[in-house]
Amino acid sequence: MNKKIIVIGSTNLDLVFQTENFPKPGETIKSKDFSMLSGGKGSNQAIAASRLGGNVSFISKIGNDDFGQRSIKELNLSKVNCDYVFTDHEAVSGVAVILINEKGENSIVMAPGANNLLSVSDIDNASPIIKNAAIILIQLEISIDTVKYLLKTVASSESKIIFNPAPMHLLDDWMYAKIYLITPNESESESLTGIKITDIETASQAADYFLNKGVKNVVITLGAKGAFFKNKDEEFHIPAKKVKVVDTTGAGDVFNGALAVALGESKNWREIIKFAIAASTISVGKLGAQTASPYRSEIISNN
Repeated sequence: MNKKIIVIGSTNLDLVFQTENFPKPGETIKSKDFSMLSGGKGSNQAIAASRLGGNVSFISKIGNDDFGQRSIKELNLSKVNCDYVFTDHEAVSGVAVILINEKGENSIVMAPGANNLLSVSDIDNASPIIKNAAIILIQLEISIDTVKYLLKTVASSESKIIFNPAPMHLLDDWMYAKIYLITPNESESESLTGIKITDIETASQAADYFLNKGVKNVVITLGAKGAFFKNKDEEFHIPAKKVKVVDTTGAGDVFNGALAVALGESKNWREIIKFAIAASTISVGKLGAQTASPYRSEIISNN
């Protein structure tokens, strides 16, 4: 069953520079290549989920500029419902500068622009689709106050909230109990729990922190090492296939979008995590975030 997925989050234009190495403080280096690509964690996740077969609506805020319109066009091409992407006529759309070195690693600076202005009233205006969502996927490239309001508003509904705590922001204790599935990476997990993840045992300890706070399910992404899952009934680690890495930008967003789709299809947890790892593994073999986001047919042909 193709359940309704709502993604709430950011929309950016990504200015991507490919370099041999990251510049040191005070150093000027030449870029080997340059691209302008639509991005933003929310937009990336919405496109990832839609391309993988999800019935996706997106809630976001853009500026009244060419960057914002470009993002809407990309979302529409991937069949994402943008009826509740709001426009602010004063602010500019979000922009991110992304440096990618020869190892495929990235360094990112983001100017949130209109993303910071996605407001409580916008969430109220979008309530017709929010209240009917089976799954709600949120990140932290929008106002934390809006995120908190969203958690309080949908807490009594049947929606399953997937919470991607990126970029990292400390959470109030009450927020954890509202989360069905939390999806930090290793560094985000360490910042939130105080536990440095060095192996599966420490990943399990970090997961226990979230579970004890009231989160129902935990996935900690481990980069090239795959992902670790734990809830009150089971825990396991699923490794990722080794592939040539071109660009890791957006891989975590693809992972989260895939989680939302697989969860909506009522797969078991092992199937859900395997599906998400397969999707994100394909994405790191291509340049960009949204441009690298795979379609469902690619997952099938690569497994």
